[in-house]
Amino acid sequence: MSAFHVLSRRQFIGATVGALASTATPAFAKRYRLNEADREFYADVYGPLLDEPFPIPAVDLDHLDPIYLRRSGDYATAEQPGTVIVDTTNRVLFLTLPEGKAIRYGIGIGRAGFEWSGRAVIKFKRAWPTWTPPAEMIDRQPELAEWRYGMPPGLDNPLGARALYIYKDGVDTLYRLHGNGDVNSIGKAVSSGCVRLLHHDVIDLYRRVPDDTPIVVM
Repeated sequence: MSAFHVLSRRQFIGATVGALASTATPAFAKRYRLNEADREFYADVYGPLLDEPFPIPAVDLDHLDPIYLRRSGDYATAEQPGTVIVDTTNRVLFLTLPEGKAIRYGIGIGRAGFEWSGRAVIKFKRAWPTWTPPAEMIDRQPELAEWRYGMPPGLDNPLGARALYIYKDGVDTLYRLHGNGDVNSIGKAVSSGCVRLLHHDVIDLYRRVPDDTPIVVM
């Protein structure tokens, strides 16, 4: 039985894709612990990124359920390879690969009242983007008016290290896949609708997907 494993193909947490699809809740995740070798591997994967324009600190693995760590494995889907699938129920994102494989990333999603689902495309992507809060957000949070014309890039920018812009039928949905430095938000519903990944993971995804990549949010 195939299991998701680290991208080096070293096997670790022994849970099948089917099991994860049906039972991947925080309580379930807490049953897993990284062994010393896998912890050392992930300490390297999620170590400091000092060659970025804004150096990114290492991820504190003590605050991340292992089930949300980046890994690859078998994934049964009717979607074509190269499709991004956002599973909001289980707080994971899949990038489908040939031969029934996928890379899986942990995510944070929109809180109640700010969810979006459907089919669309990642129209384009940006490294260290400017963030401009929508007018509705400024109405709800007047303190954001300071950034009405754009917040400069940086670690404090809500879009983080990378942003992938979701369009449907040629229209900007205003939803993004984007970077995030708050490890405690992964696996939770906390954002204003956008899908957040750890900076390290969104950089990895950014490198793998071209413009006009199909995306399914469910």
